[in-house]
Amino acid sequence: MEQQPNSSNRRAFIRNLSLGSLAAISLPNIATAAAGEMKAKKVTLKKDAVILFQGDSITDAGRKRDQNEANSTSALGNGYAYLTAAALLKEFPEKNLKIYNKGISGNKVYQLAERWDADCLQIKPDVLSILIGVNDYWHMLNGNYNGTIKTYRDDFTALLERTKQQLPDVQLIIGEPFAVNGVKAVTDKWFPAFDEYRAAAREIATKFNAAFIPYQSIYDKAQQSAPGSYWTGDGVHPAIAGASLMAASWMDVIKK
Repeated sequence: MEQQPNSSNRRAFIRNLSLGSLAAISLPNIATAAAGEMKAKKVTLKKDAVILFQGDSITDAGRKRDQNEANSTSALGNGYAYLTAAALLKEFPEKNLKIYNKGISGNKVYQLAERWDADCLQIKPDVLSILIGVNDYWHMLNGNYNGTIKTYRDDFTALLERTKQQLPDVQLIIGEPFAVNGVKAVTDKWFPAFDEYRAAAREIATKFNAAFIPYQSIYDKAQQSAPGSYWTGDGVHPAIAGASLMAASWMDVIKK
């Protein structure tokens, strides 16, 4: 899954952001209803907390990888991580949060592991948010990767075991891999095999006592109000409205 080319500059993104935000606001129950399917674990933000977003192009979202400072607009990209950071900084100004995005387009779990020392452990996050898995399936489907569901489960488990050994107090947030059927890249041939990756992410979240965000359920519920192509351009990468929904869902796991 390579990063989709940006069709507009950041000013256009921010100008249009209100449209996506309004879409989320007009559907206030989507995120909370989906999260309500589980007894959602909540994450507590301490003062001076470091928050790290990790994943593939959905998280990357065109970020400037040569920018490494916390809370940098260009370093956060223009997707759900950026929108979540904006919401966090607005809602908790007294906490002096430091927020980073280290997602990289195209990554699978083993590629996170290859860069984990520099892009996670050295940052020492207090809250670590990971959304990974769509490439672990998609790249296998298109013949560019020979991983399996077992590979995904084992690699993800090993990565989190390594993380907890180094950062025993880190609070984990795991996002459910998602795909919106019938929108460009995603077709019936994805299913039911892709559902196994979703289930594995949920099982791993439970094993590691992580907060879990059911993004697939969120997108499924959103399609009751607008078609899948409104929320995602290709079935995988969020449109502005989809990114806004994801950010709202992420904020739902934060203890107020």
